[in-house]
Amino acid sequence: MRRFTQWRIQILFIITLFIGGIIIARLFSLQILKYNFYSASAQNQHQLYQKLFPKRGGIFIQDLKSKEYLPLATNKEFQQVYAVPKLILQEKREEIARQLSPLLDLDEEIILNRINKPEDPYEPLKHKVDEDLAQQIQSLKIKGIELVKETWRYYPAGSLASHLVGFVGLKDEMEIGQYGLEGYYEEKLKGAAGFLEGWKDILGYLIPAAAQKTQPAQDGSDLILTIDQNIQFKAEKELEEVIKKWSADEGTIIVMEPKSGAIRALANWPNFNPNEYFKVEDINVFLNSSIQKIYEPGSVFKPITMAAGLNQGLINPQTAYEDLGYVKIKNSIIRNAADRSYGVSTMTNVLENSINTGAVFVQQKMSHEAFRQYVEDFGFDRPTGIDLTGEIGGDISNLSENRDINFATASFGQGVAITPLELITALAAVANQGKVMRPFAVEKIIEPNGQEIITEPQIVKEVIYPKTAVQLTRMLISTIENSYDRKAQVKGYDVAGKTGTAQVPNLESGGYSDKTIHTFVGFAPAFDPKFIVLIKIDNPKGIRFASDSITPVFRRLAEYMFNYFEIPPK
Repeated sequence: MRRFTQWRIQILFIITLFIGGIIIARLFSLQILKYNFYSASAQNQHQLYQKLFPKRGGIFIQDLKSKEYLPLATNKEFQQVYAVPKLILQEKREEIARQLSPLLDLDEEIILNRINKPEDPYEPLKHKVDEDLAQQIQSLKIKGIELVKETWRYYPAGSLASHLVGFVGLKDEMEIGQYGLEGYYEEKLKGAAGFLEGWKDILGYLIPAAAQKTQPAQDGSDLILTIDQNIQFKAEKELEEVIKKWSADEGTIIVMEPKSGAIRALANWPNFNPNEYFKVEDINVFLNSSIQKIYEPGSVFKPITMAAGLNQGLINPQTAYEDLGYVKIKNSIIRNAADRSYGVSTMTNVLENSINTGAVFVQQKMSHEAFRQYVEDFGFDRPTGIDLTGEIGGDISNLSENRDINFATASFGQGVAITPLELITALAAVANQGKVMRPFAVEKIIEPNGQEIITEPQIVKEVIYPKTAVQLTRMLISTIENSYDRKAQVKGYDVAGKTGTAQVPNLESGGYSDKTIHTFVGFAPAFDPKFIVLIKIDNPKGIRFASDSITPVFRRLAEYMFNYFEIPPK
């Protein structure tokens, strides 16, 4: 019996020793080996870290007469509808899906899949829900369907100036500006996030008396545009109407102040609503065709050739030559439009009648190197530098080949491809005494502290002499008064301008297709210009020449701006 008792004591001692060893080992692990881990875990239960999000800067359009700023892009509070599936009874799920489907514009099956997750504490159903719809959903009093406030980018003017503004989309679950100004000025607009560090009680609330560390969020800057809302609206309306009238594929209107480079309107068709950018099926609609697509401009390029000839003293407005209706360049023949022949013609006549052989006559008076240099100096080989995302430069690579035919066709705008913005910027130099200006769309940036950063007009290059600009302006006035372009005239005002009807290259078979692109560029009042306008439509149907399709659009826009800016007749 005594031996049995000793054995039991020994067993108990061993068990006690073993359990004690386990406890000691566990305490060693918790207090020594894993001290940092559990210390941090305990600290996290009481430490508060909160990211502070900045307010994205706004984008404002102007009313140049009233000096008011009106929002094109701002931030708006919406409601988000979400489900707490673990609170929704299984037998109620199908009925809830039927109730919510028409309100949220979601298929019943989609809603059912999202709420049919018994352990799920959160399942988003719909973002950007307005107050009226939120109230309708609240009135249903569905257990497990909740609403929470959220802030999203909002464009109160809808599609107005959509290609200028761009939109804020999602990329890698982060909101980011895309296209237009939202993309170009992303760093300025988005601001900088901040944080709040402190201690919280057992309920999760901040303890004010405890030590805190705060870095406030820095809100984004506001952009004030050079764009006038009234001119922009008028340009968009005119563009839509002319495109629908002639069943054109797409089009562009740009209005610029030639003396500064400030853009007063920029419209493309088709456009889009940045509030609903995700509904756009063809992402090419987002491309700003005025800066992101190149085309062969045709005869509207002839003033550039004339500017080079005049500036070098090789011709003057009265220089004459005999037009036979064609010109032979080695094995190639260049003809005038409609195979017409004009006989003895001056350089002014060349612009009035848009004579291809006359442009070739001027080009052949200068060296290839000199002609190419003028084309580059006018800015057709590079982006203009406008403050919009995605701008590309023109393609004048044909002029890098020392072939006579390439230079001859380039003289009247074929074989070189440019953007509409490059074209209006170059011709604005004629209106601005020979000075090429950098175009810009933002007049000033207002920082969160109120500091204003003003955009100063920037001269890129003085490409022709003021005397040359005056000579060419007179020739372009005569072109409006004495040619088919006379539909651009406005009674009582001098208007300078030129049309171009360009054939579209056939990229598959070579040569040119039956499609055309119509362009007109004009400025007024001619000797003290307040605006220059480019109008372009692609592939219009049932009309042959730009002088018939789009010069009336310029006249209406010019009449509107003469009245709007209260510019008296001469």
